[in-house]
Amino acid sequence: MSVTSKEQLGRRAFLKGSGLAAVGVAVLPAVGLMAPAEQAYAQKFERLSESVGKTLVKMARDIFPHDKVPDKFYAAAIASYDQKVAQDAQLKSMLDSGVAQLNAEAIRRYGKAYADVPGEGERVVLLYEIEQSAFFQKVRGDLIFGLYNNKEVWPLFGYEGSSWEKGGYLERGFNDIDWL
Repeated sequence: MSVTSKEQLGRRAFLKGSGLAAVGVAVLPAVGLMAPAEQAYAQKFERLSESVGKTLVKMARDIFPHDKVPDKFYAAAIASYDQKVAQDAQLKSMLDSGVAQLNAEAIRRYGKAYADVPGEGERVVLLYEIEQSAFFQKVRGDLIFGLYNNKEVWPLFGYEGSSWEKGGYLERGFNDIDWL
């Protein structure tokens, strides 16, 4: 069986890439740079219960899924609720009852609370069912600013921030975006 040079190049690139990945997987844990998933963020909520906070963070990731955005940024976006519920009893009630309803449906279908359902697809089905609710719309709307207005997240998307004060994008590599 004959192999074309294009297929060989693809294999070479694959082997080179997988070799580098294997080195990375072997070296990173040894130097302690990788944290377990449970330690991905250490957000503690004072006014929101642990269950509500955990569910809202999981919801945030399911509503706006980005593999390269760590959980700590989703938790930071949800952390604003922890402050707001101190002055807004209606908001606290909405979040508590919305999470309770979401968990009840998850338990009915999958035998687990929403945040403990392992499959993203299963959780997204649950979100589609509540998509028109005031609870879902509130969380989704607040996440747009809470997540995407965080300047620490911008580099993960290749966005360098405002450019007008630096003379605009025209002479600053406006077309160097590599993730699109």
